[in-house]
Amino acid sequence: MKMKALVICAGLSLVAFACHGSEYPRFLSQMKTGLNGHYSTQVSCTSLGFGVEANNLSKWKTVPAACQEYVADYLLGDQYRSDSKTVCREAYFYAKTLKFTARDVFVFDIDDTTLSNLQYFANHGFGVEAHNATAFKIWVSFGEAFALPETLVLYNKLVGLGIKVVFITERPVDLKDVTISNLKEVGFHTWEKFIARDPAIYSGKLSNAFKTSERKKLVAEGYRIVGNIGDQWSDIVGEKKGFRTFKLPNPLYYD
Repeated sequence: MKMKALVICAGLSLVAFACHGSEYPRFLSQMKTGLNGHYSTQVSCTSLGFGVEANNLSKWKTVPAACQEYVADYLLGDQYRSDSKTVCREAYFYAKTLKFTARDVFVFDIDDTTLSNLQYFANHGFGVEAHNATAFKIWVSFGEAFALPETLVLYNKLVGLGIKVVFITERPVDLKDVTISNLKEVGFHTWEKFIARDPAIYSGKLSNAFKTSERKKLVAEGYRIVGNIGDQWSDIVGEKKGFRTFKLPNPLYYD
Protein backbone atom coordinates (compact mmCIF):
# COMPACT_ATOMS: atom_id res chain seq x y z
CA MET A 1 0.00 0.00 0.00
CA LYS A 2 2.83 2.34 0.87
CA MET A 3 4.50 1.47 -2.42
CA LYS A 4 1.33 2.35 -4.39
CA ALA A 5 1.03 5.65 -2.57
CA LEU A 6 4.66 6.40 -3.34
CA VAL A 7 4.21 5.70 -7.06
CA ILE A 8 1.08 7.85 -7.28
CA CYS A 9 2.77 10.72 -5.49
CA ALA A 10 5.79 10.43 -7.76
CA GLY A 11 3.56 10.53 -10.85
CA LEU A 12 1.70 13.56 -9.63
CA SER A 13 4.95 15.27 -8.86
CA LEU A 14 6.21 14.68 -12.42
CA VAL A 15 2.99 16.07 -13.95
CA ALA A 16 3.10 19.09 -11.70
CA PHE A 17 6.76 19.68 -12.50
CA ALA A 18 6.14 19.44 -16.27
CA CYS A 19 3.24 21.88 -16.13
CA HIS A 20 4.94 24.28 -13.76
CA GLY A 21 8.14 24.38 -15.78
CA SER A 22 6.52 25.09 -19.16
CA GLU A 23 5.34 28.48 -20.36
CA TYR A 24 3.28 26.91 -23.14
CA PRO A 25 -0.43 26.17 -22.72
CA ARG A 26 -1.54 22.59 -23.15
CA PHE A 27 -3.99 21.81 -25.94
CA LEU A 28 -5.36 18.30 -26.04
CA SER A 29 -6.16 16.97 -29.49
CA GLN A 30 -9.63 15.44 -29.58
CA MET A 31 -11.94 13.86 -32.11
CA LYS A 32 -15.21 14.63 -30.37
CA THR A 33 -16.91 17.99 -30.70
CA GLY A 34 -20.26 19.54 -30.12
CA LEU A 35 -22.91 18.85 -27.51
CA ASN A 36 -21.88 16.25 -24.92
CA GLY A 37 -18.75 15.35 -26.86
CA HIS A 38 -20.41 13.62 -29.80
CA TYR A 39 -18.49 12.72 -32.93
CA SER A 40 -19.01 15.38 -35.59
CA THR A 41 -20.13 14.22 -39.04
CA GLN A 42 -18.66 17.36 -40.56
CA VAL A 43 -15.27 16.62 -39.04
CA SER A 44 -15.20 13.08 -40.41
CA CYS A 45 -16.41 14.21 -43.85
CA THR A 46 -13.77 16.93 -43.96
CA SER A 47 -11.18 14.28 -43.17
CA LEU A 48 -12.59 12.16 -45.98
CA GLY A 49 -12.19 15.07 -48.37
CA PHE A 50 -8.63 15.64 -47.22
CA GLY A 51 -7.81 11.97 -47.75
CA VAL A 52 -9.13 12.14 -51.30
CA GLU A 53 -7.29 15.32 -52.24
CA ALA A 54 -4.05 13.99 -50.73
CA ASN A 55 -4.44 10.79 -52.81
CA ASN A 56 -4.48 8.65 -49.66
CA LEU A 57 -7.98 7.31 -50.29
CA SER A 58 -8.63 5.49 -53.54
CA LYS A 59 -10.87 2.89 -55.14
CA TRP A 60 -13.99 4.22 -53.43
CA LYS A 61 -17.10 4.19 -55.58
CA THR A 62 -19.45 6.76 -54.06
CA VAL A 63 -19.55 9.54 -51.51
CA PRO A 64 -20.87 8.15 -48.18
CA ALA A 65 -24.51 9.05 -47.66
CA ALA A 66 -23.65 10.77 -44.37
CA CYS A 67 -21.41 13.19 -46.31
CA GLN A 68 -23.89 14.20 -49.01
CA GLU A 69 -24.84 17.43 -47.28
CA TYR A 70 -21.19 18.23 -46.54
CA VAL A 71 -20.20 17.80 -50.20
CA ALA A 72 -23.16 19.88 -51.37
CA ASP A 73 -22.35 22.67 -48.92
CA TYR A 74 -18.71 22.65 -49.97
CA LEU A 75 -19.41 22.82 -53.69
CA LEU A 76 -22.22 25.39 -53.45
CA GLY A 77 -20.48 27.54 -50.85
CA ASP A 78 -17.44 29.79 -50.86
CA GLN A 79 -14.82 27.17 -50.00
CA TYR A 80 -14.79 25.38 -53.35
CA ARG A 81 -14.26 28.64 -55.23
CA SER A 82 -11.60 29.73 -52.76
CA ASP A 83 -9.69 26.44 -52.99
CA SER A 84 -9.85 26.53 -56.78
CA LYS A 85 -8.65 30.11 -56.81
CA THR A 86 -5.66 29.20 -54.66
CA VAL A 87 -4.62 26.47 -57.11
CA CYS A 88 -5.14 28.57 -60.23
CA ARG A 89 -3.38 31.56 -58.73
CA GLU A 90 -0.29 29.46 -58.01
CA ALA A 91 -0.37 28.11 -61.56
CA TYR A 92 -0.38 31.66 -62.91
CA PHE A 93 2.39 32.83 -60.59
CA TYR A 94 4.46 29.90 -61.80
CA ALA A 95 3.70 30.61 -65.47
CA LYS A 96 4.86 34.22 -65.10
CA THR A 97 8.34 33.01 -64.17
CA LEU A 98 8.78 31.03 -67.39
CA LYS A 99 10.88 31.97 -70.35
CA PHE A 100 8.66 30.16 -72.78
CA THR A 101 8.94 29.40 -76.48
CA ALA A 102 6.42 28.96 -79.28
CA ARG A 103 6.40 25.20 -78.60
CA ASP A 104 5.48 25.45 -74.92
CA VAL A 105 2.03 24.21 -73.92
CA PHE A 106 -0.07 24.06 -70.76
CA VAL A 107 -2.31 20.98 -70.56
CA PHE A 108 -5.88 21.31 -69.27
CA ASP A 109 -8.36 18.58 -68.41
CA ILE A 110 -12.03 19.20 -69.30
CA ASP A 111 -14.53 17.65 -66.87
CA ASP A 112 -14.61 19.54 -63.56
CA THR A 113 -11.42 21.34 -64.50
CA THR A 114 -12.60 23.68 -67.25
CA LEU A 115 -16.25 22.66 -67.62
CA SER A 116 -18.28 22.05 -64.46
CA ASN A 117 -20.63 19.08 -64.12
CA LEU A 118 -22.09 20.40 -60.90
CA GLN A 119 -25.57 20.69 -62.43
CA TYR A 120 -25.49 16.99 -63.29
CA PHE A 121 -24.22 15.87 -59.89
CA ALA A 122 -26.73 18.06 -58.06
CA ASN A 123 -29.43 15.94 -59.72
CA HIS A 124 -27.62 12.72 -58.85
CA GLY A 125 -27.01 12.98 -55.14
CA PHE A 126 -23.74 14.96 -55.12
CA GLY A 127 -21.69 11.81 -55.67
CA VAL A 128 -23.75 9.52 -53.44
CA GLU A 129 -25.32 7.74 -56.42
CA ALA A 130 -23.20 5.23 -58.35
CA HIS A 131 -21.83 6.58 -61.62
CA ASN A 132 -24.12 6.02 -64.59
CA ALA A 133 -22.09 6.36 -67.80
CA THR A 134 -25.18 6.52 -70.01
CA ALA A 135 -26.86 9.28 -68.00
CA PHE A 136 -23.63 11.26 -67.84
CA LYS A 137 -23.11 11.00 -71.60
CA ILE A 138 -26.61 12.33 -72.17
CA TRP A 139 -25.84 15.28 -69.89
CA VAL A 140 -22.62 16.02 -71.79
CA SER A 141 -24.47 15.84 -75.13
CA PHE A 142 -26.62 18.81 -74.08
CA GLY A 143 -23.52 21.03 -74.07
CA GLU A 144 -24.85 23.05 -71.13
CA ALA A 145 -21.93 22.89 -68.70
CA PHE A 146 -20.71 26.23 -67.40
CA ALA A 147 -17.09 27.25 -66.99
CA LEU A 148 -15.31 26.85 -63.70
CA PRO A 149 -14.68 30.57 -63.05
CA GLU A 150 -11.21 30.35 -61.53
CA THR A 151 -9.96 28.05 -64.30
CA LEU A 152 -11.31 30.43 -66.94
CA VAL A 153 -9.37 33.27 -65.32
CA LEU A 154 -6.20 31.16 -65.39
CA TYR A 155 -6.80 30.17 -69.01
CA ASN A 156 -7.20 33.79 -70.12
CA LYS A 157 -4.06 34.84 -68.25
CA LEU A 158 -2.00 32.05 -69.79
CA VAL A 159 -3.24 32.89 -73.28
CA GLY A 160 -2.40 36.52 -72.54
CA LEU A 161 1.15 35.50 -71.67
CA GLY A 162 1.44 33.71 -75.00
CA ILE A 163 1.35 30.16 -73.66
CA LYS A 164 -0.54 27.71 -75.85
CA VAL A 165 -3.23 25.50 -74.32
CA VAL A 166 -3.83 21.82 -75.03
CA PHE A 167 -7.02 20.10 -73.87
CA ILE A 168 -6.83 16.37 -73.13
CA THR A 169 -10.16 14.87 -72.14
CA GLU A 170 -11.59 11.47 -71.28
CA ARG A 171 -14.67 12.42 -73.26
CA PRO A 172 -14.97 10.16 -76.34
CA VAL A 173 -14.42 11.49 -79.85
CA ASP A 174 -18.14 11.32 -80.65
CA LEU A 175 -18.67 14.09 -78.07
CA LYS A 176 -15.81 16.23 -79.39
CA ASP A 177 -17.92 18.66 -81.41
CA VAL A 178 -20.45 19.36 -78.66
CA THR A 179 -17.64 19.80 -76.14
CA ILE A 180 -15.81 22.26 -78.38
CA SER A 181 -19.04 24.21 -78.86
CA ASN A 182 -19.61 24.23 -75.10
CA LEU A 183 -16.06 25.44 -74.42
CA LYS A 184 -16.36 28.32 -76.86
CA GLU A 185 -19.78 29.31 -75.56
CA VAL A 186 -18.46 29.77 -72.00
CA GLY A 187 -15.25 31.58 -72.91
CA PHE A 188 -12.54 29.07 -73.85
CA HIS A 189 -12.04 30.43 -77.34
CA THR A 190 -8.66 29.21 -78.56
CA TRP A 191 -6.22 26.34 -78.13
CA GLU A 192 -3.36 24.54 -79.84
CA LYS A 193 -4.84 21.05 -79.72
CA PHE A 194 -8.00 19.34 -78.51
CA ILE A 195 -7.49 15.64 -77.77
CA ALA A 196 -10.47 13.39 -77.01
CA ARG A 197 -10.35 9.70 -76.18
CA ASP A 198 -10.61 7.33 -79.12
CA PRO A 199 -12.28 4.10 -77.91
CA ALA A 200 -10.78 2.24 -80.86
CA ILE A 201 -7.30 2.93 -79.50
CA TYR A 202 -7.80 3.11 -75.76
CA SER A 203 -10.56 0.59 -75.09
CA GLY A 204 -10.08 -0.96 -71.66
CA LYS A 205 -7.18 1.30 -70.73
CA LEU A 206 -7.15 3.42 -67.59
CA SER A 207 -7.39 7.19 -67.72
CA ASN A 208 -3.80 7.79 -66.67
CA ALA A 209 -2.57 5.43 -69.42
CA PHE A 210 -4.56 7.34 -72.04
CA LYS A 211 -3.40 10.75 -70.86
CA THR A 212 0.22 9.68 -70.48
CA SER A 213 0.21 8.26 -74.00
CA GLU A 214 -1.20 11.46 -75.49
CA ARG A 215 1.30 13.64 -73.59
CA LYS A 216 4.14 11.50 -74.91
CA LYS A 217 2.84 12.11 -78.43
CA LEU A 218 2.88 15.85 -77.80
CA VAL A 219 6.50 15.73 -76.66
CA ALA A 220 7.41 13.58 -79.65
CA GLU A 221 5.92 16.28 -81.88
CA GLY A 222 8.29 18.82 -80.35
CA TYR A 223 6.09 20.41 -77.71
CA ARG A 224 7.32 21.14 -74.21
CA ILE A 225 4.71 20.66 -71.48
CA VAL A 226 5.39 23.44 -69.00
CA GLY A 227 2.27 22.89 -66.90
CA ASN A 228 -0.61 20.50 -66.37
CA ILE A 229 -3.84 21.04 -64.43
CA GLY A 230 -6.69 18.67 -63.61
CA ASP A 231 -9.15 17.67 -60.91
CA GLN A 232 -8.11 13.99 -60.81
CA TRP A 233 -4.74 12.49 -59.96
CA SER A 234 -4.94 10.49 -63.17
CA ASP A 235 -4.72 13.82 -65.03
CA ILE A 236 -1.35 14.74 -63.59
CA VAL A 237 0.61 11.54 -62.96
CA GLY A 238 2.69 9.37 -65.28
CA GLU A 239 5.34 10.16 -67.84
CA LYS A 240 5.65 13.56 -69.51
CA LYS A 241 3.28 15.05 -66.97
CA GLY A 242 4.86 18.48 -67.33
CA PHE A 243 7.32 20.63 -65.43
CA ARG A 244 4.69 21.41 -62.80
CA THR A 245 1.29 19.94 -62.05
CA PHE A 246 -1.70 21.48 -60.30
CA LYS A 247 -4.53 19.52 -58.65
CA LEU A 248 -7.95 21.14 -58.39
CA PRO A 249 -10.38 20.01 -55.66
CA ASN A 250 -13.09 17.47 -56.44
CA PRO A 251 -14.89 15.61 -53.64
CA LEU A 252 -17.48 14.06 -55.98
CA TYR A 253 -15.63 11.14 -57.52
CA TYR A 254 -12.22 9.52 -57.85
CA ASP A 255 -10.96 8.37 -61.22
